[in-house]
Amino acid sequence: MQYDLTEEQRMLRDMVSRLAKEKVAPGAIERDEKGEFSWEMVELMRENGLYGIDFPEAYGGSGAGMLALAIAVEELSKVDAACGLLLADQELGSLPIMLAGNEDQKKKYLPKLASGEFLAAFALTEPVAGSDVARLRCRAVKDGDSYIINGTKTFITNGGVADVITVYAVTDPEKPMHRNAGVFVVEKDTPGFSVGKEENKMGIRWSNTVELVFEDCRVPAENLLGEDGQGFHLMMKTLDFSRPAVAAQALGIAAGAMEYAVNYAKDREAFGTQIINHQGVGFKLADMAMKIEAARQLLYKTCAVFQELPKDMSRLTPSQIRMSSMSKCLCSDVAMWVTTEAVQVLGGYGYIKEFPVERMMRDAKITQIYEGTNEIQRLVISRTL
Repeated sequence: MQYDLTEEQRMLRDMVSRLAKEKVAPGAIERDEKGEFSWEMVELMRENGLYGIDFPEAYGGSGAGMLALAIAVEELSKVDAACGLLLADQELGSLPIMLAGNEDQKKKYLPKLASGEFLAAFALTEPVAGSDVARLRCRAVKDGDSYIINGTKTFITNGGVADVITVYAVTDPEKPMHRNAGVFVVEKDTPGFSVGKEENKMGIRWSNTVELVFEDCRVPAENLLGEDGQGFHLMMKTLDFSRPAVAAQALGIAAGAMEYAVNYAKDREAFGTQIINHQGVGFKLADMAMKIEAARQLLYKTCAVFQELPKDMSRLTPSQIRMSSMSKCLCSDVAMWVTTEAVQVLGGYGYIKEFPVERMMRDAKITQIYEGTNEIQRLVISRTL
């Protein structure tokens, strides 16, 4: 599978890189300190047509593929990981519609999601369970031509700002886990739906992360994606397709931290020479470069494989699932290691908020946790061997 960048992909990379440096980077520290969702960044993504990169052309997207999306997320995340997450989470929240939506559902939602007119969120995690899907308690009960949803979702990215939320809910608790749930499209103004607590986070601070509450929330049966009982399979395939975007976010964080650390090491002098000339520092930077390049090759290979796969409910092979988990796990582990070492390279300055590497270290941590913890990724990888 070839994944050399095409001329179009290189142009996209260069364009997003300029946008990130000129428009995103200048306000990154302030957005992090305020911790308030940035509609200015949303509008910037809309104006530059970045929301629809991996959306089908038939529904208003660019049809550029997963690798192009990863490139854009990576470049934005080099300067502000929360900005890169705007694109990654739009993909996550929209994927259930792409994978299992019927033609009417796709025509209704995907064009507005592709343009960024609508923001999307995906609601799976609950206060009692995240990785342990069998313990999820959110229920959807059929009532005539509707489903009534009751329950609470937590840690939902974009949940408080999204126009469309794809919600995982158990429809028949008596059935086995892999056949007892559905995924529903819930619009923000639906009666019985409300936004609860907003989380005050260590990293990606201005990204919106909230609790969602469903109290006798009546959703039309036509908003069920696919068939009742397909929810588990749809949720798993959604995550398989969305993890590379999180990997790209992590990769961007790592690359941005390394770039800053290298430039600092070229300028900073100690014991009569630039600190990059000291092996203790130079070897750290060499290890950063090797790990980032290895992670990038795995991610780009994964994207090249996945963008050739149909976005439908067909089953993925164990090797395809494994690649998705490996790319997310490796890139996020590399991001955490690189950013920690970048702080060390800067010494005391690395610990100061005036310099971006401490923020990058805080941002990196979540990439080891969401979209399936790295412990779960290793479990998935081992079970596909």
